[in-house]
Amino acid sequence: MTVHDHGPDGDHQRPAHVSEQTVEALGSLSKALETTERARGHLYSFHQLTGSADFELDRAVRLLRAAGHDAWADRVQREILGRNVIPGHWTFQIVEAYNATYYRPFGELEAEARQELADGRDHLYEATLKERRCTTGH
Repeated sequence: MTVHDHGPDGDHQRPAHVSEQTVEALGSLSKALETTERARGHLYSFHQLTGSADFELDRAVRLLRAAGHDAWADRVQREILGRNVIPGHWTFQIVEAYNATYYRPFGELEAEARQELADGRDHLYEATLKERRCTTGH
């Protein structure tokens, strides 16, 4: 017997008191949180790429000096190297603010909604889709 033949495992079965509309709403909330996870990953990429670029500026300054372009080396060092990416902030501060102000509260709210509305069960919407779309015998 396949998983499809007997429905989702116990952790992914919709409790009797939970409506399909609630499952769909929680699925939408979860999808929004997953999109936020991806955005957060891009924010970390931004943080790491900006840091890498800043460290590469050390090399650029060295090479400009070696090539006899001290004025340009000074300008890069003075105007760009170590510069705030937005007024008063380096990228790590943007990541910290995003995590504290948006990401963590969103995750906590989503978990609380699942707990209160679906007995804490996760991925009920996806489990329903799996059962509807699963290839017979697989």
